[in-house]
Amino acid sequence: MKAALLGGSDVMLHRVYSEKNFAALEALFEGEIPVCTDSHDGRLKDAEILFSTWGMPEYTEAEIAEYLPRVKALFYGAGSVQKFARPFLNRGVRLFSAWRANGLAVAQYTYAQILLALKGYFPVQRRMSESRAAAAELGRNYPGAYDVKVGLLGCGAIGSLVAEQLKQADAEVLVFDPFLPDARAEALHVRKTTMEEIFESCDVVSNHLANLPTTVGIIRRAHLLSMKPYSTFINTGRGAQLDEKDLYDMLTRDETRTALLDVLTDERHTDENPLAKLTNCFITPHIAGALGLEVRRMGRYMIEAFEQYRDGQPTDCEVSLKMLETMA
Repeated sequence: MKAALLGGSDVMLHRVYSEKNFAALEALFEGEIPVCTDSHDGRLKDAEILFSTWGMPEYTEAEIAEYLPRVKALFYGAGSVQKFARPFLNRGVRLFSAWRANGLAVAQYTYAQILLALKGYFPVQRRMSESRAAAAELGRNYPGAYDVKVGLLGCGAIGSLVAEQLKQADAEVLVFDPFLPDARAEALHVRKTTMEEIFESCDVVSNHLANLPTTVGIIRRAHLLSMKPYSTFINTGRGAQLDEKDLYDMLTRDETRTALLDVLTDERHTDENPLAKLTNCFITPHIAGALGLEVRRMGRYMIEAFEQYRDGQPTDCEVSLKMLETMA
């Protein structure tokens, strides 16, 4: 079989398929592997296997037939495949994604934030600018990670990983996810419930809902305003899943509440967002996912997936048309 790397940026391709990963690919395919940043590159016509990452070009079914006539499988070393997947799947091309590897980074980030939030770390650290005594007094209002309730909105790939990690904490984990089977909930030691109960009763609420048309605005004003004093809302999902005006009101009506936001509806103009001016809102520039050297894990994950594909073994990262209905 012949392979090619395909993406919009040579730099990004070599970040994910690092020197070590690229050497592993060359050993697997016993020869030179072209690196293509032009979606019409003539070398792609011979490729049966494609490896890609962020910047994967979008093709129509007709363009796949013309420019990628021999492709049998695409291994995507990144997360969501929604933008480009359907034409490939409609043509019978098997598609594999490193969403689980990217999800691991998000889950680790979220778990760390949950533990810190339960300690009140973020507002307490900010209060240290006043005095140590003021910070210590504020810290006594937070429960710590024992006998607490943590709510997860969405229990797909990332939410499930967070739930697995929360087994290490003394917390009752409540989940809102209509697609989560009861048996899976039992295995994760979580309790399925409503969004209303989660927002009203949990010390931390973390959003992991898939980015779909049906989830736009799903977190309503009443949910946010019902949150407890000294509770924390974490969003590593998507900004469009709530109205930021409602979140602003939630944070200003009770300044003991905290928001940790890695996503916004408009991430290009964060400095202009009123939320950025609140002392109880902490915004990060979309760093929850694979960052720095972590992106190499995604390339390695796709290489391992190819080996399983080649050997006729099942993988845990193949994407189907049906899965696109609910996954991010």
